[in-house]
Amino acid sequence: MQRDEPAAGSLYLVGTPIGHMGDLSPRASHLLATVDAIACEDTRHSGQLLSNLQARGRKFSFHQHNIRTRLPQLLELLEEGQSLAVISDAGLPGISDPGEELANAARRAGHPVLCIPGPCAATTALVSSGLPSGRFCFEGFLPTKGKERRQRLEQISSEQRTTVLYEAPHRLLTLLDELWNHCGPDRPIQVARELTKRHEEQVGATVQEALTHFQQTRPQGEFTLVLGGAPPIAQPTLNDVELTEQLQQLINQGVSSSDAARQLAATTGLSRRRLYTLLHHDASD
Repeated sequence: MQRDEPAAGSLYLVGTPIGHMGDLSPRASHLLATVDAIACEDTRHSGQLLSNLQARGRKFSFHQHNIRTRLPQLLELLEEGQSLAVISDAGLPGISDPGEELANAARRAGHPVLCIPGPCAATTALVSSGLPSGRFCFEGFLPTKGKERRQRLEQISSEQRTTVLYEAPHRLLTLLDELWNHCGPDRPIQVARELTKRHEEQVGATVQEALTHFQQTRPQGEFTLVLGGAPPIAQPTLNDVELTEQLQQLINQGVSSSDAARQLAATTGLSRRRLYTLLHHDASD
C-alpha cells in the first residue's frame, strides 16, 4: 500500500469482489475507506460493502442511464482536487460499464487515472475454463437484437481465438441457441455462474450440453460464457502444376520470380525455397 494514497485530484478504478468478500485487497479497502468521493454503479448495492469499510467519502450513483449528467459533476470533483474512486456492482470497473467513459474523460482533462487491480469475471471464468487463454477476445454483452447482433454472432463463429461473453439470465437460452446455430452443437464452451461463491458452477463442455442443461435448469444469476475458437480453415492442397500456374500469373503481372515465390509462400504456407525451385525447374524443362 502506498502511503500517499489517495492522491488529490486522482481517479481510482477499484476492483471489488464478484462473490467472495475475501477477494477485496487491502489496498482497495484502504482506498475506499479514505477517498473523498465514491462513484457507485448502484449506491444501494454497494452500501453494505462501503459501510463495512467505514467509507467516509460522498457517494454518487454512476450508471449507464445518468452518464450525461453525472460525468461533469465527477470531473468537477477532480478539478477541485478531491480524490475519487469508481466501483461497479462487482468486479473491475471500466469493463462493460460507464467507468470506461469516466477514465477516458479524466485522462483527457489531465487527471491521474489509476487502477486498483481486483477480481474480474471475464478473466476468472477464462482461466478456470480450461480453454486456450494465450490468445482470447472479449465481447462482453452482445447487442440485444437486430442486424448488429447477427453480424457480431457471425464474426464470433469464425473467430479462432477463445471468446468471452457476458449474458443476463433471461437471455441465456436465446444466446446458447444462437451459438448452436452459428457455431454448431459441438463447439467447446464453459458457462460460468456464481463465480468465487460457495455454489460456483461451470457448465459445458459443448454448446449442446450447455443448452440442454439450461433448458432443464432455469438460469439464475449473471453468466460469463467462455467459447472455444473456431478450428483453422484448411487450406486447399495444390499440386505442382497448379502452383506453377499461380507463380507464372504473378510473374506475368510484373512480379519478380523471388517475390512471386515469397507471396505464394505466404498464402499457402509452403516453403519459399520449394516454390522458387519449382518455378526454375519448370523453366529449365
